[in-house]
Amino acid sequence: MSKEKRNRQHPQKPAGKRGEPPHRPVWIYGRHAVAAALANRARKIRRVAATKNARDWLEKSSADPALLARLEDARPEAIDRLVHDGAVHQGLAAQMDELPRARLKDACAPAAPGRPVLILDQITDPQNIGALFRSAAAFGARAVIVQDRRTPPLAGALAKAAAGAIEIVPCVRVVNIARAIEALQGLGYFCAGLAGAAGRDIAELPAAPLALVMGAEGAGLRQLVGESCDGLFRIPIAPGVESLNVSNAAAISLYEASRPR
Repeated sequence: MSKEKRNRQHPQKPAGKRGEPPHRPVWIYGRHAVAAALANRARKIRRVAATKNARDWLEKSSADPALLARLEDARPEAIDRLVHDGAVHQGLAAQMDELPRARLKDACAPAAPGRPVLILDQITDPQNIGALFRSAAAFGARAVIVQDRRTPPLAGALAKAAAGAIEIVPCVRVVNIARAIEALQGLGYFCAGLAGAAGRDIAELPAAPLALVMGAEGAGLRQLVGESCDGLFRIPIAPGVESLNVSNAAAISLYEASRPR
Protein backbone atom coordinates (compact mmCIF):
# COMPACT_ATOMS: atom_id res chain seq x y z
CA MET A 1 0.00 0.00 0.00
CA SER A 2 1.36 3.42 -0.93
CA LYS A 3 2.26 6.00 1.74
CA GLU A 4 -0.29 8.40 0.26
CA LYS A 5 -3.08 5.83 0.53
CA ARG A 6 -2.13 4.95 4.11
CA ASN A 7 -2.29 8.64 5.05
CA ARG A 8 -5.77 8.95 3.58
CA GLN A 9 -7.00 5.97 5.58
CA HIS A 10 -5.27 7.03 8.82
CA PRO A 11 -5.11 10.85 8.86
CA GLN A 12 -2.61 12.38 11.23
CA LYS A 13 -3.93 13.65 14.55
CA PRO A 14 -3.34 17.29 15.47
CA ALA A 15 -0.05 17.86 17.26
CA GLY A 16 -0.12 17.97 21.05
CA LYS A 17 0.84 16.06 24.17
CA ARG A 18 0.37 12.30 23.96
CA GLY A 19 -3.11 11.24 25.09
CA GLU A 20 -4.38 14.82 25.09
CA PRO A 21 -7.34 15.65 22.81
CA PRO A 22 -7.04 18.68 20.52
CA HIS A 23 -8.49 21.90 21.88
CA ARG A 24 -11.94 22.60 20.53
CA PRO A 25 -13.80 25.90 20.40
CA VAL A 26 -16.58 26.50 22.94
CA TRP A 27 -18.94 29.39 23.63
CA ILE A 28 -18.89 31.19 26.97
CA TYR A 29 -21.53 33.78 27.73
CA GLY A 30 -22.55 36.10 30.55
CA ARG A 31 -20.63 39.20 31.60
CA HIS A 32 -18.57 37.90 34.53
CA ALA A 33 -17.81 34.57 32.86
CA VAL A 34 -16.63 36.21 29.63
CA ALA A 35 -14.66 38.98 31.39
CA ALA A 36 -12.76 36.40 33.44
CA ALA A 37 -12.06 34.28 30.36
CA LEU A 38 -10.80 37.30 28.40
CA ALA A 39 -8.41 38.09 31.26
CA ASN A 40 -7.04 34.54 31.30
CA ARG A 41 -3.79 34.38 29.29
CA ALA A 42 -4.19 30.62 28.90
CA ARG A 43 -7.23 31.20 26.68
CA LYS A 44 -7.11 31.39 22.90
CA ILE A 45 -9.85 33.86 21.94
CA ARG A 46 -11.49 33.31 18.56
CA ARG A 47 -14.28 35.92 18.55
CA VAL A 48 -16.28 38.07 20.97
CA ALA A 49 -19.74 39.47 20.28
CA ALA A 50 -21.12 42.26 22.48
CA THR A 51 -24.03 44.67 22.57
CA LYS A 52 -23.29 48.35 23.16
CA ASN A 53 -24.26 48.08 26.83
CA ALA A 54 -22.02 45.05 27.33
CA ARG A 55 -19.13 46.80 25.58
CA ASP A 56 -19.55 49.81 27.88
CA TRP A 57 -19.54 47.46 30.88
CA LEU A 58 -16.32 45.80 29.69
CA GLU A 59 -14.65 49.17 29.24
CA LYS A 60 -15.59 50.17 32.80
CA SER A 61 -14.24 46.86 34.11
CA SER A 62 -10.75 47.71 32.75
CA ALA A 63 -10.71 45.07 30.02
CA ASP A 64 -7.62 44.88 27.80
CA PRO A 65 -7.91 47.57 25.09
CA ALA A 66 -6.50 45.14 22.52
CA LEU A 67 -9.38 42.76 23.21
CA LEU A 68 -11.91 45.58 23.16
CA ALA A 69 -10.72 46.44 19.67
CA ARG A 70 -11.66 42.93 18.53
CA LEU A 71 -15.26 43.08 19.77
CA GLU A 72 -17.98 42.44 17.21
CA ASP A 73 -20.90 44.84 17.63
CA ALA A 74 -24.06 42.77 17.83
CA ARG A 75 -27.69 43.10 18.76
CA PRO A 76 -29.12 40.75 21.44
CA GLU A 77 -30.99 38.65 18.88
CA ALA A 78 -27.75 38.11 16.92
CA ILE A 79 -26.06 36.76 20.05
CA ASP A 80 -29.11 34.56 20.68
CA ARG A 81 -28.29 32.77 17.44
CA LEU A 82 -24.68 32.14 18.49
CA VAL A 83 -25.49 30.38 21.77
CA HIS A 84 -28.00 27.72 22.77
CA ASP A 85 -31.72 28.39 23.18
CA GLY A 86 -32.61 30.08 26.45
CA ALA A 87 -29.07 31.22 27.23
CA VAL A 88 -29.02 34.35 29.43
CA HIS A 89 -26.00 35.94 27.78
CA GLN A 90 -26.38 39.53 29.12
CA GLY A 91 -25.32 40.86 25.72
CA LEU A 92 -21.89 39.20 25.75
CA ALA A 93 -20.62 35.93 24.26
CA ALA A 94 -17.15 34.71 23.34
CA GLN A 95 -15.91 31.76 21.33
CA MET A 96 -12.58 30.39 22.54
CA ASP A 97 -10.58 27.20 22.82
CA GLU A 98 -11.09 24.99 25.84
CA LEU A 99 -8.53 25.41 28.59
CA PRO A 100 -5.54 23.05 28.55
CA ARG A 101 -6.15 19.96 30.65
CA ALA A 102 -4.79 20.02 34.19
CA ARG A 103 -2.95 16.98 35.53
CA LEU A 104 -3.71 15.70 39.02
CA LYS A 105 -0.19 15.81 40.41
CA ASP A 106 0.58 19.23 38.90
CA ALA A 107 -2.64 20.74 40.28
CA CYS A 108 -2.72 19.09 43.71
CA ALA A 109 0.90 18.71 44.86
CA PRO A 110 2.27 19.48 47.32
CA ALA A 111 -0.60 18.79 49.70
CA ALA A 112 -1.22 21.58 52.20
CA PRO A 113 -3.72 22.04 55.05
CA GLY A 114 -6.30 24.73 54.29
CA ARG A 115 -6.14 24.16 50.52
CA PRO A 116 -8.71 21.41 49.92
CA VAL A 117 -9.36 19.50 46.72
CA LEU A 118 -12.98 18.99 45.65
CA ILE A 119 -13.92 15.69 43.98
CA LEU A 120 -17.27 15.32 42.18
CA ASP A 121 -18.66 11.79 41.88
CA GLN A 122 -21.27 11.52 39.10
CA ILE A 123 -22.44 15.14 39.35
CA THR A 124 -23.53 16.04 35.84
CA ASP A 125 -25.83 19.09 36.05
CA PRO A 126 -24.02 22.10 34.50
CA GLN A 127 -25.59 24.62 36.90
CA ASN A 128 -24.54 22.57 39.93
CA ILE A 129 -21.01 22.06 38.61
CA GLY A 130 -20.67 25.77 37.91
CA ALA A 131 -21.84 26.62 41.43
CA LEU A 132 -19.38 24.07 42.84
CA PHE A 133 -16.51 25.73 40.98
CA ARG A 134 -17.60 29.10 42.37
CA SER A 135 -17.53 27.74 45.93
CA ALA A 136 -14.18 26.07 45.27
CA ALA A 137 -12.71 29.39 44.16
CA ALA A 138 -14.24 31.24 47.12
CA PHE A 139 -12.58 28.92 49.65
CA GLY A 140 -9.20 28.56 47.98
CA ALA A 141 -9.53 25.00 46.68
CA ARG A 142 -6.49 23.60 44.87
CA ALA A 143 -8.49 21.85 42.16
CA VAL A 144 -11.81 20.29 41.21
CA ILE A 145 -11.61 16.65 40.06
CA VAL A 146 -14.37 15.30 37.81
CA GLN A 147 -15.05 12.10 35.87
CA ASP A 148 -14.22 12.84 32.26
CA ARG A 149 -17.00 11.05 30.40
CA ARG A 150 -19.78 12.23 32.72
CA THR A 151 -18.89 15.92 32.92
CA PRO A 152 -20.05 18.49 30.36
CA PRO A 153 -17.57 20.96 28.82
CA LEU A 154 -16.58 23.96 30.97
CA ALA A 155 -18.66 26.33 28.85
CA GLY A 156 -22.21 27.58 28.36
CA ALA A 157 -24.51 27.44 31.38
CA LEU A 158 -21.78 25.81 33.49
CA ALA A 159 -19.32 28.65 32.88
CA LYS A 160 -22.00 31.28 33.53
CA ALA A 161 -22.96 29.67 36.86
CA ALA A 162 -19.27 29.57 37.80
CA ALA A 163 -19.02 33.36 37.21
CA GLY A 164 -15.35 33.18 36.24
CA ALA A 165 -14.28 30.46 38.71
CA ILE A 166 -13.32 27.99 35.96
CA GLU A 167 -10.52 30.41 35.06
CA ILE A 168 -9.20 30.28 38.65
CA VAL A 169 -9.54 26.69 39.85
CA PRO A 170 -7.90 23.93 37.77
CA CYS A 171 -10.24 21.20 36.54
CA VAL A 172 -8.70 17.71 36.55
CA ARG A 173 -10.60 15.22 34.38
CA VAL A 174 -10.00 11.58 35.32
CA VAL A 175 -11.24 8.25 34.03
CA ASN A 176 -11.78 6.69 37.46
CA ILE A 177 -12.72 8.60 40.63
CA ALA A 178 -11.65 5.81 43.01
CA ARG A 179 -8.18 5.74 41.47
CA ALA A 180 -7.97 9.53 41.69
CA ILE A 181 -8.71 9.22 45.42
CA GLU A 182 -5.87 6.68 45.74
CA ALA A 183 -3.53 9.08 43.92
CA LEU A 184 -4.44 11.92 46.30
CA GLN A 185 -3.89 9.66 49.30
CA GLY A 186 -0.45 8.94 47.88
CA LEU A 187 0.20 12.69 47.84
CA GLY A 188 -0.72 12.99 51.53
CA TYR A 189 -4.40 13.95 51.38
CA PHE A 190 -7.04 12.67 53.79
CA CYS A 191 -10.01 11.92 51.52
CA ALA A 192 -13.31 12.64 53.24
CA GLY A 193 -16.56 11.51 51.68
CA LEU A 194 -19.73 13.47 52.41
CA ALA A 195 -22.69 11.23 53.24
CA GLY A 196 -25.91 12.01 55.11
CA ALA A 197 -25.84 8.67 56.96
CA ALA A 198 -22.21 8.98 58.10
CA GLY A 199 -21.49 8.58 61.80
CA ARG A 200 -19.02 11.47 62.14
CA ASP A 201 -19.78 15.18 62.05
CA ILE A 202 -17.96 17.38 59.54
CA ALA A 203 -16.51 19.35 62.46
CA GLU A 204 -14.41 16.22 63.18
CA LEU A 205 -12.39 16.53 59.96
CA PRO A 206 -8.70 16.03 60.79
CA ALA A 207 -6.06 18.74 60.70
CA ALA A 208 -4.54 17.42 57.49
CA PRO A 209 -4.58 18.25 53.78
CA LEU A 210 -8.14 17.38 52.77
CA ALA A 211 -9.90 16.16 49.65
CA LEU A 212 -13.69 16.38 49.85
CA VAL A 213 -15.70 13.86 47.84
CA MET A 214 -19.24 14.92 46.92
CA GLY A 215 -21.84 12.58 45.42
CA ALA A 216 -24.78 13.35 43.17
CA GLU A 217 -27.98 14.54 44.81
CA GLY A 218 -30.20 11.60 45.69
CA ALA A 219 -27.75 8.87 44.65
CA GLY A 220 -24.91 10.03 46.89
CA LEU A 221 -21.47 8.47 46.69
CA ARG A 222 -21.08 5.24 44.75
CA GLN A 223 -20.13 2.27 46.94
CA LEU A 224 -16.57 1.85 45.64
CA VAL A 225 -15.94 5.60 45.88
CA GLY A 226 -17.21 5.69 49.47
CA GLU A 227 -15.08 2.67 50.39
CA SER A 228 -12.01 4.35 48.86
CA CYS A 229 -12.34 7.36 51.18
CA ASP A 230 -10.43 7.58 54.46
CA GLY A 231 -13.65 8.41 56.28
CA LEU A 232 -17.27 9.48 55.77
CA PHE A 233 -18.69 12.63 57.35
CA ARG A 234 -22.07 14.33 57.52
CA ILE A 235 -23.31 17.91 57.77
CA PRO A 236 -25.75 18.15 60.70
CA ILE A 237 -29.06 19.67 59.56
CA ALA A 238 -32.53 20.04 61.10
CA PRO A 239 -34.49 16.75 61.35
CA GLY A 240 -37.30 18.05 59.16
CA VAL A 241 -35.00 18.68 56.19
CA GLU A 242 -34.08 15.69 54.05
CA SER A 243 -30.87 17.00 52.48
CA LEU A 244 -28.95 20.00 51.15
CA ASN A 245 -28.36 20.93 47.53
CA VAL A 246 -24.92 19.59 46.57
CA SER A 247 -23.52 23.07 45.90
CA ASN A 248 -24.66 24.26 49.35
CA ALA A 249 -23.22 21.15 50.99
CA ALA A 250 -19.93 21.70 49.18
CA ALA A 251 -19.74 25.34 50.27
CA ILE A 252 -20.18 24.34 53.92
CA SER A 253 -17.66 21.51 53.58
CA LEU A 254 -15.08 23.69 51.83
CA TYR A 255 -15.39 26.34 54.54
CA GLU A 256 -14.85 23.71 57.23
CA ALA A 257 -11.89 22.22 55.35
CA SER A 258 -10.20 25.56 54.65
CA ARG A 259 -10.38 27.10 58.10
CA PRO A 260 -7.42 26.78 60.52
CA ARG A 261 -7.75 23.74 62.77
